[in-house]
Amino acid sequence: MMDLFTAMNERQSCRNFLDNPVDRADIEKILEAGIAAPSPMNSQPWEFIVITRDSIKAQLCKDAESCKTYIVEKSQWKWLEQYSVALLKTVPVIIVVTGDKTKSGADIYSADGPCAYQHACAAAIQNMLLAAHTLGLGSLWYTLFDRQMVKDLLEIEENKIPLAFVCLGKPGKSAAKTPRKPLEKKARFID
Repeated sequence: MMDLFTAMNERQSCRNFLDNPVDRADIEKILEAGIAAPSPMNSQPWEFIVITRDSIKAQLCKDAESCKTYIVEKSQWKWLEQYSVALLKTVPVIIVVTGDKTKSGADIYSADGPCAYQHACAAAIQNMLLAAHTLGLGSLWYTLFDRQMVKDLLEIEENKIPLAFVCLGKPGKSAAKTPRKPLEKKARFID
C-alpha cells in the first residue's frame, strides 16, 4: 500500500477522466475514508450523495455553467472562462459533500457563527482525495456551483449545505504537477 506522504505529494487534481465506471467497492472505501475524518465533538457533520446518473450529472453541469457565467460577469475574472465545467457531464462519479450547520462545535456561539462543520467536511474531503489516489483513481475537489440549485435538485434538507463535489474516475491524460510554495514562505515557528 502507498505511504501517506507519497500519496500527499503525488496526488493532484484531475480534470480529465476516462469513461470507465468506478467499482462500487472502491467508492465505498473512499466514503469510509471520508467518515474517518476528525470533527468537533465527534459531530460527523457530513453527508455524501453519490451520483452516477447521467441526467443528474448533466443538470449539475448546466447549473455550474450558469454559475460560472454569473461569476465572470460579476467579478470580471476573465481567467475563469478558460475552465470548462463540461467534465461534470462525463466524470463517472460525483460525490456531493454536504455539511450540517447545526453540527458544528463550540463555535456555534461565536460572533462569526458556526464554521467548524465546514472544516470537518474539508478534512473528510482530503481523506477521500488521498484514498482515491491510493486506489489509482483521479479526483477533483470542485466548488464552482450554486448551492441553492444543488439543494433543490437533490432535495437536500434545509440545515445541510452542499460544500463541494468530489469528482472521481480513472485518470485520462495527466496534467503537469502544480508547484507548491516552499515551507519557508508558508510557515513560521514561534519558539
